[in-house]
Amino acid sequence: MKFTFYHNNINVADLERSVAFYKEALGLTVAREKEAEDGSFKLVFLGDGTTSHLLELTWLRDMDRPYDLGDNEIHLAMKVDDMEAALTHHKEMGCVCFENIEMGVYFINDPDGYWTEICRADG
Repeated sequence: MKFTFYHNNINVADLERSVAFYKEALGLTVAREKEAEDGSFKLVFLGDGTTSHLLELTWLRDMDRPYDLGDNEIHLAMKVDDMEAALTHHKEMGCVCFENIEMGVYFINDPDGYWTEICRADG
């Protein structure tokens, strides 16, 4: 028996805003979408165009409060081939929330407060 990664899920308050953020910040594109017949939820799967791993964004119609992210210690991680350009881009977007210069990584946060770690491709 062999398991392989398929996708990670996060729930979002404003699906369009989140899709736009992940497109601009990380270059992710919509791979597929699914919507409940009764309109109670919508799923949008985003991909990087290179790997088969997807980020599933879930919007729930009846959610009436911000999501509780706890201590926000769970995060996504992405590799980038040009760390300096990426950091400049994310600083211009105003989404850099933590830098660890010593480790050569930084984090961005999305509109719902989820963090993504940005790592050097060679690190």
